[in-house]
Amino acid sequence: QWCDDFHHSLRTLLTGDTRGYYADYGHFSHLVKALDRGFVLDGGYSTFRRRRHGNPSYPVPPCRFVVCAQNHDQIGNRARGERLNEHLSGDQLRLAAATVLLSPYLPLLFMGEEYGETAPFPYFVSHGDPNLVEAVRNGRKQEFAGLSDESSVPDPQDEATFLSARLSQQLSQMEGHCELLNFYRELIRLRTGLFCGASSDRELLQVIPFEAERLLLLVRSSETTRIICAFNYSDQTRIVDPDIVSGELTVLLDSSGQYRNETVLTIYRTRPESCLTLRPFSALVCRK
Repeated sequence: QWCDDFHHSLRTLLTGDTRGYYADYGHFSHLVKALDRGFVLDGGYSTFRRRRHGNPSYPVPPCRFVVCAQNHDQIGNRARGERLNEHLSGDQLRLAAATVLLSPYLPLLFMGEEYGETAPFPYFVSHGDPNLVEAVRNGRKQEFAGLSDESSVPDPQDEATFLSARLSQQLSQMEGHCELLNFYRELIRLRTGLFCGASSDRELLQVIPFEAERLLLLVRSSETTRIICAFNYSDQTRIVDPDIVSGELTVLLDSSGQYRNETVLTIYRTRPESCLTLRPFSALVCRK
């Protein structure tokens, strides 16, 4: 089951774009609900649709939801087909990747996302009926008339539009891109190892939000271990509540590079100097 609400919540929170069908999203609480429940629109009023929309999804096991930060629909249906890296910083891209791959859901990666592909993925067609071709062209122009000038929407029937979407996989070996690829690999390695010992079932999964700070903790528990995934969606350094993380922690991943992997930290409730901090737009994974 696609969980588009997850994508919409994550994208709008990081980009601030709430135009079109993104009008129902954009608040920190929407991403919290997507991680905790699945669907955000679960029967309440939809501003975009001007009616009630959706059904509750909490009974659905997390492993049945497919989530992403970008896919063929969400990129291809934009005016220019631009990818997320046109709108986000490197820190935000890593945070988005961590949110997807450390979620309790089934992650989907869009082609080239893992190394920061720069080629767009515009909407393209290859129809033989001239009337249908013209209808598609006009439909695309009308869809984005209020969002961009007509010339910025590529001609979907033009072969050059298709060719512009071809990947440049050599980018994965270049500076900046290879580091991002390695980060994705580390996330996948962590996901594979951690989820064997710490359940992703809702009963053993805690979503702990701090709305004012735009800080979110995802805590998975097993009989002997707690895995704490902390996400900072703000542009400020945040302190993690010591009541939750007090004790001995082993750092497994820090997207900002502040803490090295396998660093052991001891957090005391009564010693502010020992606190655990997250840099702006970063993700941190610890084992307790």
